[in-house]
Amino acid sequence: MASVTIDKREKANGEFSYRCTVRVKKNGAIIHRESKTFSKKEFAKTWGKIKKEAIELNGITKQDKIVTLAELLDMYINDTDLWNGTGRTKRYVIQMLRDCPIASVLSNELKSSDLIEHCKMRRAAGAGPATIYHDVAYLRSVMKIALSVFNVTANWKIFEDAVLVLTDMKLIGKSQKRTRRPTENELEKLTGALIERQNKRMSHIPFVDILNFSILTCMRIGEVCKIKWEDLNIEHKTVLVRDRKDPRKKEGNHMIVPLLGGAFDLVQKQTKSDDRIFPYNPKSVTAGFQRVRSELKIEDLRYHDLRREGASRLFEKGYSIEEVAQVTGHRNLNILWQVYTQLFPHKLHDKFNN
Repeated sequence: MASVTIDKREKANGEFSYRCTVRVKKNGAIIHRESKTFSKKEFAKTWGKIKKEAIELNGITKQDKIVTLAELLDMYINDTDLWNGTGRTKRYVIQMLRDCPIASVLSNELKSSDLIEHCKMRRAAGAGPATIYHDVAYLRSVMKIALSVFNVTANWKIFEDAVLVLTDMKLIGKSQKRTRRPTENELEKLTGALIERQNKRMSHIPFVDILNFSILTCMRIGEVCKIKWEDLNIEHKTVLVRDRKDPRKKEGNHMIVPLLGGAFDLVQKQTKSDDRIFPYNPKSVTAGFQRVRSELKIEDLRYHDLRREGASRLFEKGYSIEEVAQVTGHRNLNILWQVYTQLFPHKLHDKFNN
């Protein structure tokens, strides 16, 4: 049985609008919802009556299915095929959006003003333009597939105009390229403190070995903790890194990576207590690193910055950009080229004098 409700809303100019919502329930759950806003209550009543009679006479047509953004996000979360292939950042953002005021907006009624209001609210809460950009991008991606996957009508094309406005208002923006590299003094302090942590706490995690291995191989910590003994080629001193991160390819992006410098010796030091060479939780490794970094009062240094440090060292040793890419796994050499701009300027004197 369909039901009709009319909500009176006051506009910014003091006038009123009337939103008529038609709902259909089955076994206590809403299986269909659609709405439309009118300037007069009489128009809203008439539209609601016509819609209700059409539904009761002809049933629900899939093309007319309308839900709130919260319900749409729930559909996405509950679809295992979609959710299992969703990255950690996108998962966090979608779950956060689920509890924001914008989630009460109907999927076919999202307006630029709704997005502006949401972005202002997030900015007031301390989020920066790059963080807020994720909200907009991930909400758009869910709404864009709503019709084809869930038979839900969603006004995703509103983003084409809204993004330009939000950018002009500086509410959203792309993240700044990080330029942070640890200094030699910082690395010495980190190494000393991590050794002390290992000895004092009897930690089973070889923090120093992992830190040095991360720099020498330019691997992400998730990659370091995933490589297996069976993927090690002792003769060639290489290791197969499976499913390396690639924005164009989620799985199957395997690469053979050379273990340069002392990286191979660090592998040989590890005990074969597991099928993995470094059988530790990446979160535990980064948590230990962050605690030591904070205790040393080293500002604005992330574990991922060690990857940039490793690539920069290879450039400083004279490796070509193509050779460095064999280590870092970059498919786009233009992105890797930007590492050149992060070299310590005084190092150029050493190269000139040589």
